[in-house]
Amino acid sequence: MSAPADVLVVGASAAGLSTAEALRRKGFQGGLTVLGAEPHLPYDRPPLSKQVLSGAWEPDRAFLRRSAELSALNAEFVLHDPAVGLDAEARTVHTASGGVLRAEAIVVATGLRPRTFAGQDGLAGVHVLRTLDDALALRAELMTSSRVVVVGDGVLGTEIAATARTMGLAVTLAGPQPAPLESQFGPLVAGQLAELHTGQGVDLRLGAAVTGLAERNGRVTGVELATGEVLPADVVVVAFGAVPATDWLAGSGLKVDNGVVCDSWCRAADGVYAVGDVARWYHSGFHTLLRLENRTNATEQAGHVAATILGESRPYTPVPFFWTDQFDVKIQVHGVLSADAEVTVVDGDMAQGRFVARYRRNGATVGVLGWRMPKQTRVRRQEVVDAFTS
Repeated sequence: MSAPADVLVVGASAAGLSTAEALRRKGFQGGLTVLGAEPHLPYDRPPLSKQVLSGAWEPDRAFLRRSAELSALNAEFVLHDPAVGLDAEARTVHTASGGVLRAEAIVVATGLRPRTFAGQDGLAGVHVLRTLDDALALRAELMTSSRVVVVGDGVLGTEIAATARTMGLAVTLAGPQPAPLESQFGPLVAGQLAELHTGQGVDLRLGAAVTGLAERNGRVTGVELATGEVLPADVVVVAFGAVPATDWLAGSGLKVDNGVVCDSWCRAADGVYAVGDVARWYHSGFHTLLRLENRTNATEQAGHVAATILGESRPYTPVPFFWTDQFDVKIQVHGVLSADAEVTVVDGDMAQGRFVARYRRNGATVGVLGWRMPKQTRVRRQEVVDAFTS
């Protein structure tokens, strides 16, 4: 297969930039355009809920490359102009400003958009955290507030809660699970995470559905629970998940089902590919469609798609990996965890706050989780590799 004459990457995200960089590293010399919805050049998202939100980093530090590095890429960055339509057969993208971009290969890297409450738009004091501008707006409001309620007991919600607590705010974390991340980590490790947060002063109000927001004169005053209780708040952060940003693909001819559905090569249609959070591809090692919302996959999948565009032919079969930093704890996960897996601590000691847990299902290791033990966690990763390649 010959290389296309030009490539259009839709999404100036980490996945989008990584795709463009991988194409150039592999010798692609054709036209290269990166289309972004935001006004910013590509930046990193993991620091937004931690270093940028806390103020430990100046916002500029989150940008992935300096201007000179991007210039050397010899790519055109078209920013602040969201894609609004795709004709997959014609490989043509329409933008909000009326622009029409065409290329022989198109890579969809539009990521996610946050879930929100109906009617929360325009309500003062309510925030989401997806973009750099979101993080800066939230930080500005936290700096002048004393009480925050974080709605969402997943990775993002718990990271925001930890950061806000270190900033000195009274923090309440609300969500439907019995313990933070229990549906993913299982009760044993989720219980350890709950102890970490309560030990640092976070008020966990878990196990009850959040039904809405209380407000007065256009400003949020609290969070309403299904029990009838209202959790008072100066600021509310809504962090109960995100959905793939695929609205703009309606009528495109692509199959969209919890992401852009792709084959094992991350190909959604002839000449059209998807990478990062928005891509749901067939993982031939796990024998299922998989969509991963993490930074590591954004880079790895981008490199794979770039190789496929240039003629390499191999399925994308990564061992999923993500990490989260909360207070002084780094949690690292290899594989795919689930609450119903058999969990055994195989290194370290939970009571000492350093351990590795192995997750097994049907006699096979499906994942390992490390808590302040990065080296041992990396060693145990091989058990996951052996399980899904055997």
